[in-house]
Amino acid sequence: MTDSIIRAEALTKVVRSGDEPLTILDSVSFAVDAGSTLAIVGTSGSGKTTLLGLLAGLDAPTSGEVYVDGQALSVLGEDARAALRQRLLGFVFQSFQLLPALTALENVMLPLELAGAADAEARAHAWLDRVGLARRVTHYPRQLSGGEQQRVAIARAFAGEPKLLMADEPTGNLDGVTGREVVDLMFRLNREHGTTLILVTHDAGLAARCARRLSLASGRLVADETVAA
Repeated sequence: MTDSIIRAEALTKVVRSGDEPLTILDSVSFAVDAGSTLAIVGTSGSGKTTLLGLLAGLDAPTSGEVYVDGQALSVLGEDARAALRQRLLGFVFQSFQLLPALTALENVMLPLELAGAADAEARAHAWLDRVGLARRVTHYPRQLSGGEQQRVAIARAFAGEPKLLMADEPTGNLDGVTGREVVDLMFRLNREHGTTLILVTHDAGLAARCARRLSLASGRLVADETVAA
């Protein structure tokens, strides 16, 4: 059996739309090997972001199961799921999700401090240096460009040394050149640290950078393509 960091088994998500049930995901199953890169693609409304939320334990499926590092999420309470995310997962969002009242340094430090890291400040400094922002540590998000804000978000995501990084349209709010720089950074850090990378994206170029691509349509998994090494 392969070393799967995450596994989805018959994931189904149904919500109410007026008086009728609406199926967002329909029996989606796959596994992701540790250290691999995976793009989840599909048109708007295909279920990509819903799937990512289920994989992260941010939402619960109507039926099916998610295993993260061998742990079934359905048997965990909310606090236990949050602890698992803090221990294993990093996140990068299209909208950056930085706290506006905190500096770049403080944004990176915060999850480390919440995890009880005694060296949170030193680690945050080191990661901001690695993403090219050593001279911007005291700047607030409003004083940073979109690309710089996304670099802060990447530093925050990797600083906790996660086994798994999830990114939801990480270049969606960036221009082409800045987006490519951010993507290059994410993939370089993925290679250096062996972190599993799962991306939700509309960007065909970004999806092509991944070794594997899952395609969703109307909530169903319609293609699972692996790029030859």
